[in-house]
This record gives sequence, structure tokens and C-alpha cells, in this order.
Amino acid sequence: MTDFFRRPPPGPGPSSLDAEQDENRSVTPLETPAAQANPVLSAPPRPRVPAPAGAPLGGEQRPEPTRSRPAQPAPLPSVIFDPMPRPRVPPAQSAGVAPPGAPPPFTEEMLDVQTERRTAPPGPPPLAQEPERRAAPGVERRGPPEAERRGSEADRRGPPEADRRGAAPGGPDRRGAATAPPQGYVGPERRGFRRGEASDAPVTNRFWPAQPKTLQEAGLNATFVEELVLKAIFFAGEMRGMDVATRLQLPTTLVDEVIEGLRRQKYIDIRGGGGSGVGRSTMIYQLTTFVTDVLRQILDRNRYNGPAPVPFNEWVAAVKQQTVRGNRITRHRMQDKFGDLIIRDYIFDGIGPAMNSGRAIFFYGPPGNGKTAICQGMVNCYEGDIFVPHALLIDDFVVKMFDANIHRAVEDEPGMPSYDRRWVRCRRPLVVVGGELTLEMLDLVYTPEVKYYEAPFQMKASNGMLLIDDFGRQKVSPKDLLNRWIVPLESDVDILTLHTGKKIQVPFDVFAAFSTNLDPSALVDDAFLRRVRYKLEVQRPDEEQFHEIFQVMCKKRGVPYDARAVDYLIDEHYRPNHRPFAACQPRDLLDQVIDMANYQGQPPRLDPALLDAAVRSYFVRFDKPAGSTPTAASAG
Repeated sequence: MTDFFRRPPPGPGPSSLDAEQDENRSVTPLETPAAQANPVLSAPPRPRVPAPAGAPLGGEQRPEPTRSRPAQPAPLPSVIFDPMPRPRVPPAQSAGVAPPGAPPPFTEEMLDVQTERRTAPPGPPPLAQEPERRAAPGVERRGPPEAERRGSEADRRGPPEADRRGAAPGGPDRRGAATAPPQGYVGPERRGFRRGEASDAPVTNRFWPAQPKTLQEAGLNATFVEELVLKAIFFAGEMRGMDVATRLQLPTTLVDEVIEGLRRQKYIDIRGGGGSGVGRSTMIYQLTTFVTDVLRQILDRNRYNGPAPVPFNEWVAAVKQQTVRGNRITRHRMQDKFGDLIIRDYIFDGIGPAMNSGRAIFFYGPPGNGKTAICQGMVNCYEGDIFVPHALLIDDFVVKMFDANIHRAVEDEPGMPSYDRRWVRCRRPLVVVGGELTLEMLDLVYTPEVKYYEAPFQMKASNGMLLIDDFGRQKVSPKDLLNRWIVPLESDVDILTLHTGKKIQVPFDVFAAFSTNLDPSALVDDAFLRRVRYKLEVQRPDEEQFHEIFQVMCKKRGVPYDARAVDYLIDEHYRPNHRPFAACQPRDLLDQVIDMANYQGQPPRLDPALLDAAVRSYFVRFDKPAGSTPTAASAG
């Protein structure tokens, strides 16, 4: 079975060198399609041949690249989930082997056998000619000789075990040269599980915060934790010990020690039992009158009441391990990540390399053609999850990081090992900011009333994606906003300022995307274009794609699709008025048809009369009356 967590690196021993070599060994994905010559990202797509009747309208489908199997034995990519698998002892075949049901213990000799299998050169083993030894009564039974045991184990380890461990079967050395993979074998890029680890990432790079056993391991001092406990009880009135531990997201044993210390100082007292179980965790605690002055000083310092923060340096190390850079996202892996969007081939070819680089991308084009929706689908291409801390501790200041409106928490799988609950397992975030963005929002936000910080947008988007939508329509000028982003885009480091005036460097591990429907030549300069390496124009759909989008929207809304009604809409309301298509129009017009049909008490359908009414309400042109001021505007 696939592990749901990264095992710690093996200790010193015969297998540690092999594990290190496997970690450094590059893995080539097996599903990478053939490279296309001279792709043009922003050129209009080639005209498509109309699909025959009954064919699906999902757009042009390219055949999935096939992988030819070599006739001769060829080495396979080695991604070993367990660098030292436990040897399986074959069933008894002679009187000298232990009976079934009582497997021999794992001995040092077995460890030597496993090591020799990995390091010995091909050829007959040195003990191959040793005669069989039979154990005398009362003497420890070791089974067949080592050479025979190695051979029997290699023969008996068939494809089921090899497939389960992710190694190639059929040879004594499963990490060296092996025969061709059996039918049904999948490459290492598909052996990861979707939630908890990226399938293409090496197992040893998985960040997993360990549960702290002491306050020193948690990076906190006793005084800071005592203040958190007192504030938790103060805001709640009274709390049980286990509820205090849940609020702080620290182990119960650590919180119990802190609570006992506060009791000795007579700052808190026991009001009674919780009525469930015994022990200090079930006791109900409340504050005493001796803590009044101390609590006032604590609240004057900060009023943060939540999970214990994580030290800043630990978060910086976690961001580096969970980086969004250097992914291996292929065309085949992207095709089913965009939901019901009708995506042209040139868009796939434009955003794929940009996502693998993790660098910025610049979308431009007319409004209403899916630039924002494309960015939402791009985040789904990043498999696996990341750990986001509830809060950070920077120079005794608390910075709140986790945002339930941005970070989507992932439920823990059964049997998953424990981890530090000050971190939250989340999907990679997508942060979207639009015209409300100001320069002040890109720095640490300090609130004098609560006296702690809120992390800025780009900091919450770490290890994920940040979309600056409607670029050029912000309250701040585009030039000032671009100057703010030039340094982070160039050096992957952002400079933030505390309210004390101190500046700190934070990692800028963000896939930034800029989207605009204005003229790019009036917004950006050469310095910005040099740092944003990927530029992609999102064009309008053609008539064939307009039909496909209408069909998809009808399926989602539960309305019967009628191609003749869509042709009527195009012939009556688009061609005579030279009205351009937009990807959002089928959804908007269909929603108005449904609203009007419900108002008239009839089932929604693509009726010409309903379409005419929807067009009259949706496409409106405001012409200025004679002699008025020039305030004309048009929609559509």
C-alpha cells in the first residue's frame, strides 16, 4: 500500500547510502508527450473541422502518447518508498525450517543479506557452493543457506509485492537493472496519493511537522504559553484543560504542565470536574483575583487568542520544502483539471511551461473569456497538499497566517500519523485580488486594537498562486504597483516592515498571474515584461466553441440542448449586429432564459421567444440623447 506520509530518512547503516543515492537520482516522467516544434502561444487556433453527428463536442482530442516497451531488459526509474523493506521468509520446505505460524525474528544476518543484494556485483554469490546445513535439536534454526534463501526470496517475490513497493520485479536487485515492466505497471509519477503528497515529488522531500514533545521543540518559552493560557481562559470565562490544549493546538501534556505552574502561582484555580473522565485535563479552570494586574499587562501587549504560533524560521524552511517551483506538469495531466472549461490547445501549451517554472504569467485579452477561470483550473493541476501555520511568531509579534476564506483544509486519512496541529493541511491556495488592491494591503497589516498582525495576500498565497485580476483598474497606479512587484519577481524575496520600523525578508514562493482586459501597451513597461517571462493572449471563442460552451452550460443547468436554437441566436442577434462572441455569454443568456421561464410558469428550454427576451435584457446600448453631455456607454 502507498504510504500516507513521508518516512524519516534511514539511520546510519548499510542502506543509508543507497537511500541517499535514490533521493538524488532524477526521475523522468513516463507520460510526457512528444514535444511540438515551434509552438506559437498567442497565435489564433487553427480552424477546426466540424465534428460528425453523434460525436462528442469536447473539442479536438489528441491521442494519448503510448509508451513502447523495450524488448531487452532496461533500467526503470527507481522511486523506493521503503529503502529497507523487511525480508519475507519463504514457507518451510524442509525439516530444518521453522514451522508455519512462527516466523524467525529479523536478525543481523538478514540485514547483511539485504545489503549484499544491493551492493554485490552480478554473478554467483560467494556462498553458492556451501553445502546445506541442518540444525541439530536444540540449536537455532536458520533455514536454508544464504544463497538459497536469496534465490528463493527473489523467486517468491512476485509482481504483487514488487508492484506494492513500487519497484520492478523479476531480479535479485530490485533497484538495479531489471526486466521490462509487467503489464499494468505504472510509472513513479502515478504512485503518489493525491492528498498528502505530490505524485511527482520525491518522497524524502515531503514536509511533515513533527509533534513537539517539549516547549523547546515547539520553539516557544513557558512565559509565552502561560500568557496564551490565561488569555484563553479569560475570553472563555472558564475552560477545561483539554479545551485549553485544543485552543492552543499543543499536546495535552505540555499544556497540563503550564496549567499546573499557573496554579502554583495562584493565577488560576479549579472550579470543579468536567464530568467526563479523570485527570487534570478534565478539570474546569477559572482565573483568580491575583491575576488581574498581570492579565492587564498581557492584553496591553497583544490580544491574540488562538493556536500557538510557529517560529518564523521554521515556516521559512517549510516554504522551501513545499515550493511551487520546478514541477513536472504534463499536458496529459492537465486535461482533466479544468472542469467544464472549453480550453484551446494553444492555452494548454502556454500555461503548462509557465506552471512548471513557477514564474509569473501575464494574461491579456477581451473581457469575459475565462482568464480568471483558467487560473482557478491551474491550481487544480498541483497535486498534493501543503502545511500552513495558524500563526507565526516574529520578534515576539504574532502574525496570523491561516485564512479560512483562502485556505481549503484537507481531512486527515485514517491511519495517518500525528503531526503538529499548529499547522493545517490545505490544498495549494489561490488568492485573487482585484480592483480593491492597494499598496498598504501588500504589507503586514497591524491593528492597534488587537495588537497583532495579519499576513498580506502574497504571504498567504505562499506555495500557491496569486492572481492580480483586472490589472490596471486598481486604486493605485499601474506603475506604482509594478514597481512594488519587480523585486519579488526577480529575487523570490519580499521585504515587509513591522510597525516598529524593522524590515524582514520573507520568501516569495508564489506563482503570480496578472490578468487584464485593457491595452497592455499602456500598462506595462520593458522591465516588467522582462520579469514576467510568459505572456498569453486569451482570445474569443469561435462559432464552434460557442456551440460547445452552450452545450456544457445546458448540461450543468439541466436544460435540453438544441443546436437549432443556438443557430437561431447567432443568425438573428450576432451576425446582423457584428456582435463578437464571448465565453461568458452562453452562461449568462441561459441563466436569463431559466429566470424568464420560471416567471412564466413553463419548463426552461431554448425557445426562440425566450432567447429574444434574454438578448433584449442582456445586450443593451446606452446612446446619448441629443444635446446631452457625452456619457454614452455600451455593454456587449
